[in-house]
Amino acid sequence: MNRAICIIPARGGSKRIPKKNIKRFSGKPIIEYSIIAAKESGLFKEVIVSTDDNEIADIAIRLGASVPFFRSIKNSDDHSTTYDVIEEVLNKVEDNYDYVCCLYPCAPFVDSKKLIESFDKLVKRNLNCVFPIMEFNFPVQRALQCSGDIVSFVNPEYSLARSQDLGKTFHDAGQFYFLRKDQLLLQKKLITSNSGFLIVDEMEGQDIDNLVDWKLAEMKYEILQSTR
Repeated sequence: MNRAICIIPARGGSKRIPKKNIKRFSGKPIIEYSIIAAKESGLFKEVIVSTDDNEIADIAIRLGASVPFFRSIKNSDDHSTTYDVIEEVLNKVEDNYDYVCCLYPCAPFVDSKKLIESFDKLVKRNLNCVFPIMEFNFPVQRALQCSGDIVSFVNPEYSLARSQDLGKTFHDAGQFYFLRKDQLLLQKKLITSNSGFLIVDEMEGQDIDNLVDWKLAEMKYEILQSTR
């Protein structure tokens, strides 16, 4: 097929978890899971890792990804967005493809089946973007806020509502975005208008922002593996 490329943005300067993108997760560098999922899907003409780090580049190449150039200094600091990084890659690679997948390096729950399912939905339903989402495990309509010593409802009109009467809400799972390239560049953001979704349950995703998150993600991953 090869009408798509995969871009894995993997900066070297993680502060909260040093060397986060290549830290060993259940025995493997965590970026390995993303690279293998992308390659096993058979969807991509190329799997590109965008990095500013030699060690990440060496591991990525060993695993079969390509690192055709190093990320610019401008897009390697804490202020650069994922879109900035993806746009930089798109401006430097061949132009004979229609779809782009931005796949994060710390996404061990992503497998080839999820990528294929998302791509099929993107094409068949003529969407601009498809990405995984997870349900909030408590109604966000009943969120609380604190001011000094006082707590109050963000939305007081829902203060007496029963949880089961409130609609389900979801959040971005932070794993990948499958995008129509022309709309990505036109709208200059990843979650564009006319976006679709793939629902994943709470055992198939975990924000990994600190070492506690990391341990939780490993526990979930190992439980999932033990049931397969």
